[in-house]
Amino acid sequence: MKRNNFVDKQHQKIRKWKYNILNALGKKIKIMLKILNDLPENVLGVSAEGKITGTDYETVLIPAIEEKFKTNKKIRMIYQLGNKFSGFDFTAMLDDAKMGMKHLSAWDRIALVSDHEMINTFAKFFGHMLSCELRIFRNAELDDAKKWISEN
Repeated sequence: MKRNNFVDKQHQKIRKWKYNILNALGKKIKIMLKILNDLPENVLGVSAEGKITGTDYETVLIPAIEEKFKTNKKIRMIYQLGNKFSGFDFTAMLDDAKMGMKHLSAWDRIALVSDHEMINTFAKFFGHMLSCELRIFRNAELDDAKKWISEN
């Protein structure tokens, strides 16, 4: 399925505009998602701390995913929920579902790194609906998750 580059560029402009407007209004935006470095080209790594919001998805995760898909037909993802992770807001959950559905068959592997039992159980339950392999690791196993997500 070919993506419409014009629409993607417009979405990127809107996300940047929204972020700039919120900053201009004096609202503090604390971005709680960080990109993990030192991973292969076809792997996107993200670490989450605190409460994840739609703004986190719109300014960090969605642009990073779209950038990976510019050079890869399929990507792998490692998503770490750190020890200070406290949940997702409703907009982040919607953005997550939209991104997953938009690229449903384009995921090669997903590693969830988390000590949050409820989220791990939820991921195991719904992971069977994915067209890719999903593995769950504890935070202490982050290096194992990176090794698994990177192997051929």
